[in-house]
Amino acid sequence: MLAIFFVNGALLASWVPHIPLIQQRLGLSEGMLGIALLGVALGSIISMPLSGIMCHQFGSRRVTTIATFSFCLTLPLPILASNLPLLIITLVALGAATGSMDVSMNSQAVIVEHRYGKAIMSSFHGFFSLGNLIGAGMGVLVLSAGAAQIQHTLIASIFLGIISIIALPRLLPKEAPDEENASNFRLPTGPLLGLGALTFIVFLAEGAMADWSAVYLQNSHAAGPGISAIGFAAFALMMAVGRLSGDKFVRLFGPVATLRIGAPIAAIGLGLGLFLNHPIAAIIGFGCVGLGLSNLVPIFFSAAGRTPNISSSAAIAAVATAGYTGLLAGPPIIGFVAEVISLPATLGLLAVCLLIPAVFAYLIPRET
Repeated sequence: MLAIFFVNGALLASWVPHIPLIQQRLGLSEGMLGIALLGVALGSIISMPLSGIMCHQFGSRRVTTIATFSFCLTLPLPILASNLPLLIITLVALGAATGSMDVSMNSQAVIVEHRYGKAIMSSFHGFFSLGNLIGAGMGVLVLSAGAAQIQHTLIASIFLGIISIIALPRLLPKEAPDEENASNFRLPTGPLLGLGALTFIVFLAEGAMADWSAVYLQNSHAAGPGISAIGFAAFALMMAVGRLSGDKFVRLFGPVATLRIGAPIAAIGLGLGLFLNHPIAAIIGFGCVGLGLSNLVPIFFSAAGRTPNISSSAAIAAVATAGYTGLLAGPPIIGFVAEVISLPATLGLLAVCLLIPAVFAYLIPRET
């Protein structure tokens, strides 16, 4: 299970370094790039409810298997896009694969956590962040060495596909009790509505780091492709550090305290990194975002998975879909606002928004 989270994170991070290069190659403004990136979130938001239903019908192991190999196959496609419409189509396919994988693998993780008997969700997401770090790091090395974009994505897809072939047969079968009592996807209501709103904000910020950190460093500080990718690598590194130690922290202090500490770290770190107006400060700020947000989504997903009268797959699909709406709205909003007030100012507004989860931390059940 840990290996699948790693693969998901590495595949996603292998796409990130190519964003500013595609922007330059196709001559896209920040607003048009935002529209293109909308495709990833659109594909995710379509596939996530369907994935919750398919987990009920066929089991999350089968859905995770299909989604993982689909992600591997779609990773190189955006690199081959020769115009904006083709780029959007390929990004929708990419988003559909990662969205389906997100719901199905988290459904498995909730069942494993339940059997384990204590909080371990952050460890799963820690391996996702570790995959982010490795994927981004390999992107820095390969692109700095002058390799072609398609070569990098093909190597990543093949290597991560091999890991998946080894890991996927070890997932839990459909007969897991939680999935036997599963229900179909539903929109977030009641407790899930509050969790969905908080997840929306965190996913918006995580998406901003993935979609705009490299663009910010390249456009605002004239960084090359290799250096631009370091911003997301710093974010991924600190998120991995926070998540790999997060289960112990959550068990000691509880999810509410973890949320009230983490969100301000992300907000203040990002704000200072932008205010100091230096690439090193920005990279450190991106790292603070990773550390501060590291355990928030695992807390939200774990809380959703334990919601009474609804299966973990359906609850996670509902909250994840609400969260991915942040990715759906985020890319075009950041792009459009950046054209009016600049990208640094727009990211500064995002830093202010990151204080909201701390204010509403009471929405998380203390017994989660």
